[in-house]
Amino acid sequence: MRLLTLKSGLAAALAGMFTAGAAIAQDLGNLEVIGAPKHGGVGFQPAVTELARDIHFLDGLLNYIIFAIVLFVAALMGYVFLRHNRKSNAEPARFTHNSPLEVVWTIVPIVILIVIGSFSLPVLFKQQIIPEGDITIKAIGNQWYWSYEYPDHEFTFDSYMIGQDAENKLTDEVVAQLEEAGYEKEHFLLATDTAVVVPVGKTVVVQVTATDVIHSWTIPAFGVKQDAVPGRLAELWFNAEEEGVYFGQCSELCGIAHAYMPITVKVVSQEAYEQWLDGAIEEYAGKPRTLNLASAE
Repeated sequence: MRLLTLKSGLAAALAGMFTAGAAIAQDLGNLEVIGAPKHGGVGFQPAVTELARDIHFLDGLLNYIIFAIVLFVAALMGYVFLRHNRKSNAEPARFTHNSPLEVVWTIVPIVILIVIGSFSLPVLFKQQIIPEGDITIKAIGNQWYWSYEYPDHEFTFDSYMIGQDAENKLTDEVVAQLEEAGYEKEHFLLATDTAVVVPVGKTVVVQVTATDVIHSWTIPAFGVKQDAVPGRLAELWFNAEEEGVYFGQCSELCGIAHAYMPITVKVVSQEAYEQWLDGAIEEYAGKPRTLNLASAE
């Protein structure tokens, strides 16, 4: 029991030290929180990538098709109820089939599926065909936090939910940590002590894997979601078009603390990204950008 208490105290102290150091490295100015759930909200988060806009369009198209089918079937059933009940049609017909009608209700669903496929498959292919990235990041799922590697600059950092050192409870100290990191109380369970930082308007390729069980890396505003499977390396890509803060969460049930491993991505200007990158390289003992430029020459 004493050993468990000592371990818990040490973990809390280390998490507090890490949070304090991370707040300095993540000082990127006042970024607007764009990609976050809203209380009582309906529909998708704002789309800030081409992939997300495609998904929203496809969802709208499918809803129109669904509404049309439901209205048609409801109208058809209403007609049958009124026209072919015992009172208005006392003598029912005795036929067993209707070939033209059977042809129609076979062909029409096929046409509907072809229409859906002609719009959905290009969206799927655009997501799955990974372009050459301006930036590559490796996201590693752990129980229950994320690790991120910037392989071009050879540094890695861990990303914990703000409040994990308080046993995932919203306390006054956690609120203070959120505010110090530039967030608000409502961002509890969403904000992390360190965030993925990427420049606006650049193609980012994220390699996704896990160390223990299956996790899932997703940012709704980007329209991306990829399972992190131990022993496998999957990829996704996005190109964020608007600076701001975007939240996501592990979307694969991964254990008792599944709800406490959020994802935070900060999209910043190229200049701010380069300043952050230099600071991160120094803090995490990465490979300086100047060496890359010299070797390229």
